[in-house]
Amino acid sequence: MTAMMAYHSISRWSGALGVCAIVAIIRPADAAEPRAVVELFTSQGCSACPPADRIIGELAKDPSVIALSMPIDYWDYLGWKDTLADARFSARQKAYSQVRGDRDVYTPQVVVNGSAHLIGSDRAGIESAIGNTEKAAGVMSVPVTMTIAGKQITVTVAASGNSPAAAHGEIWICSVSKAIPISVGRGENRGHELTYYNVVRNLLKVGDWNGSSGSWTVPLENISREGVDAAVVYVQDGNREKPGPMLGAAYTSLH
Repeated sequence: MTAMMAYHSISRWSGALGVCAIVAIIRPADAAEPRAVVELFTSQGCSACPPADRIIGELAKDPSVIALSMPIDYWDYLGWKDTLADARFSARQKAYSQVRGDRDVYTPQVVVNGSAHLIGSDRAGIESAIGNTEKAAGVMSVPVTMTIAGKQITVTVAASGNSPAAAHGEIWICSVSKAIPISVGRGENRGHELTYYNVVRNLLKVGDWNGSSGSWTVPLENISREGVDAAVVYVQDGNREKPGPMLGAAYTSLH
């Protein structure tokens, strides 16, 4: 961001926003069990973000990591309106900060497994956070699967097992575009062609989870839109206003 707004090469924001959504992740039955969900809060108007965007692209190649881009909208006033931004992502980022109690909101910011946060361009730090967070009780311990039959997606969540830390949560599904190239016309990234990876394009709550096994069916038309070629489902402790640790997740290609 601009010199007046930059702090340690990242952009911070402290305005008030409503709090919103959380998502659940889909994967085919033969995929590796994911060890982490990595969410990047990014912006086309942030000059510090492109290195973090590239890291998400690299992480997206790892079948054990579900890497997601969630473009925020609070930098739109600086000269370039982010074409992928969604106010729900800004609200989600704000919700994480309120749960932590630090109100630390900036771009590029990564949240790992719903708990640890750090600068999105710190690849080594992200790997370290994945290792540290997956040791916590209940984190990414609940198997999540998805099957597609006809025009429906069925999400199945296993029971929580013996971990009391994974006994409740919300299940969300999101539409994902694997790669979106953007030509930025104004602002700090003016003249640059940037690619955003695993961009969340829509969010839909599937249901609440109480620790017992269950299945939920969602019409494909509810998550399909132009450019969407993957789906993600995740089970997360807490709720949209107070998101907690990730309990389980899955990812699948739709085409």
